[in-house]
Amino acid sequence: MTSFESVTLEVPNPTAADAFYNAFGLGSYVNVRASDAPTTGFRGFALSLVVSQPGNVDAFIGAALDAGATALKPATKGFWGYGGVVCAPDGTICKVATSKKKDTGPAARRIDQVALLLGVADVKASKRFYVERGLAVAKSFGGKYVEFDTPSSAVTLALYPHRALAKDTGVSREGIGSHRLVIGSDAGPFTDPDGFVWETASV
Repeated sequence: MTSFESVTLEVPNPTAADAFYNAFGLGSYVNVRASDAPTTGFRGFALSLVVSQPGNVDAFIGAALDAGATALKPATKGFWGYGGVVCAPDGTICKVATSKKKDTGPAARRIDQVALLLGVADVKASKRFYVERGLAVAKSFGGKYVEFDTPSSAVTLALYPHRALAKDTGVSREGIGSHRLVIGSDAGPFTDPDGFVWETASV
């Protein structure tokens, strides 16, 4: 089975990005490296933080805004729970959400799950592409959502329709240029049908 190992964000200023992700609470989940690759608009992916209660959502979003993020969607209650979306200073979109609508204890900055959501043109086709490269499917909901089994990574990998991910995160779906994202695995270097770059993870 192919192992999904790491998420590397390509940023203009790695020192500043490191400081942001450490202040936000994602420092141990992502790597950063320097890149000035041209990119505009929606870069086709988002980091999703799942937490246990609304107070924790507010704590993470507050920390992100204090560290220089901008709000894309203020935290609000919805049919599905409670959550909001911010944009990091380097342009990475981060969603923080919980399925709970009420707090059951004091607010804490504790993460239950981090997922890398890739916005793809055709979820079923991308699922086939990844399965052929050895990734195992953990959850699949037709053409709407696929989550892979990634036991060796602190981050879960999932596929989402590109248009739906843009809408969910509160941005226009238009965007051109580099994704400024590199995914590390033991499957060797390749580029997927939507242009997401994979490289051999450093041991």
